[in-house]
Amino acid sequence: MAYDHFVSENSPLAIVIDPFFRHERMMDRAYLSIAASEVSALSNYELYGQLAAKLPFAVEPTQRAAWQYQIEHLRQLSVALPIAHFFVEFLIPRMGRRADLVIVKSGIIFVVEYKLGALQFDRTAQEQVYGYGLDLKHFHETSHKLPIVPILVATHASEARKPSLHWDDDQLAKPICVGPDRLAAAITSISAEIDCIDVDPQKWAAGRYRPTPTIIEAAQALYRGHAVEEISRSEAGAQNLAQTSDYVAAAIETAKTEGRKVICFITGVPGSGKTLAGLNLATARQRSHEDEHAVFLSGNGPLVEVLREALALDAIAKVKEAGLSGSKATEDRRAAAFIQNIHHFRDEALSSDLPPIEKVVVFDEAQRAWDVQQTSKFMQQKRGQIGFTKSEPEFLLGVMDRHPDWCAIVCLVGGGQEINTGEAGIEEWLRALQRSFPHWQVHLPSTLGHDCSIEEEVRAPALHLATSIRSFRAERLSDFVGEILAGNAETASEIEMQLENYPLLITRDLHAARAWLRTRSRGQERSGLLASSNGLRLKPHGIFVKSKIEPAKWFLALSEDIRSSDALEDAGTEFDVQGLELDWSCVCWDGNLRRGRDDWDFFRFKGNRWEAVKGEAQRAFITNAYRVLLTRARQGLVVFVPEGSDEDLTRPRGVYDDVFAYLVRCGFRRLPLR
Repeated sequence: MAYDHFVSENSPLAIVIDPFFRHERMMDRAYLSIAASEVSALSNYELYGQLAAKLPFAVEPTQRAAWQYQIEHLRQLSVALPIAHFFVEFLIPRMGRRADLVIVKSGIIFVVEYKLGALQFDRTAQEQVYGYGLDLKHFHETSHKLPIVPILVATHASEARKPSLHWDDDQLAKPICVGPDRLAAAITSISAEIDCIDVDPQKWAAGRYRPTPTIIEAAQALYRGHAVEEISRSEAGAQNLAQTSDYVAAAIETAKTEGRKVICFITGVPGSGKTLAGLNLATARQRSHEDEHAVFLSGNGPLVEVLREALALDAIAKVKEAGLSGSKATEDRRAAAFIQNIHHFRDEALSSDLPPIEKVVVFDEAQRAWDVQQTSKFMQQKRGQIGFTKSEPEFLLGVMDRHPDWCAIVCLVGGGQEINTGEAGIEEWLRALQRSFPHWQVHLPSTLGHDCSIEEEVRAPALHLATSIRSFRAERLSDFVGEILAGNAETASEIEMQLENYPLLITRDLHAARAWLRTRSRGQERSGLLASSNGLRLKPHGIFVKSKIEPAKWFLALSEDIRSSDALEDAGTEFDVQGLELDWSCVCWDGNLRRGRDDWDFFRFKGNRWEAVKGEAQRAFITNAYRVLLTRARQGLVVFVPEGSDEDLTRPRGVYDDVFAYLVRCGFRRLPLR
């Protein structure tokens, strides 16, 4: 069996990873689909065989024991629930995982997760099965209007009382916890309480999926061996994504065959999946072309830290699920080899003139690479490279150009996201190619205009991702935010009316904002406070932007961890959250971006007072900071605008009142006070 090469065959993870090598197999909805009336006609061996046949590798002892238990329990359920239909190992596509059992009965969907040997109903397990229910409710079209009941079965837990059912507004129940002997009775009771129209189980299962994973979920699923088709939406956004990936893969293969050097630029609207496309390309090359040592590089330190930790934790969790032992340090090293900080890649190249081991590199957020001035200053002051006169794009191109035969670079380019001094944009890459690397073949989106003279330029529509897939509730969120920051309140208000399923609220009460966030998050959904890095006068409200968060803990830790975003104590800044996402967020607005008579006014807090910002570049950084903050939430957003103070000259009431009034004009609805 050939596993993904970045997972060692000696690793415990290698025997539990789930690499679906064929698209048809990836898209199987369940390993076993069977009516209750048909269960008795098959032996345990035949049922087990149908499950095992869907695995592309030998069944391990822990999985064998789990299926044997579930088959015996399935027989009991089939007798107690004679008109039910069972789906064993049912695909949950956004997560790239499968629910142990889905039961369709009386028009209700019951999602069941077994925890064999568990003595208690673990909170993490409850959130896991709740997450399965949320994914079906949000992303499976034939589940949108059906009642869904997540059920956790801990096989050795004692039940204190009969489980009670509590429903969310969208007909998704809070998870209930039962022992195996009470499962059938609970389902029968719930079915009797709710008057629903029966559904055809096969038509229900065949309903279209439109999943939109977070970048963390996508990275985990791709790293495990799933393909992008399994975790991304199947209509315009994902079709565009697949076309982009196919185009770049073909360009790389041609470069490899012809022994030439190629660079591809992928552009896209905010949230269109540029990073997902890059991760997909890197993992696909890793699996199929081990000799290329494909790597995903980013200069976004928090993104690298969070993704590495997420991959390592997920790998260890898979090992533990299989009842095996694994090493966190080992998984950390594997994740670090796959996702690297671009600055570490650069510094290693300074120590040697040899070509890097990587033949294919994906540069995330390539527009943030440094210009000549910033790179030269850093290299001379921090790295002792006296007389260094290259921009970061020119230096990185030169490093890859050391390969004597072929190599490939993929640049992921976003717009309106420059938030640091010295970020050069895509133009510097093109100038460097024109100036020093005319022998490279350059593939550009058809929509990208430039003034450079590129000898081997190829135009391709597939290199632009035009559809936002970040927020399944609000595809026009980036347009709405763009109009706000452009000062077009009326246009923003018109767009807001199209965002019917995406709450856009505003408040002067931070406690009310926190309370709202806590009522919205369900299962493994995440919420958090956000603020501009120069929002220094939010301090009286307990928002300390100078107190740095731990990105991996902030995005990944459980809510009871005070370092977690869900604790709603520490605010992430634009530098912490760019490229990452929350489900629900509160953006805390300070006086660095103010409404003038007809436009925005820009300020910087320095010492003990606000100073006006005059430079266009610095103004753009402030605008883009708020653009990043306002587009992080996938499901809903509340903005907190302080009241200000008559006694504190650094927090003038009028400044905050004007911002509040403008945002209300843009379409934000007032959040009722507690």
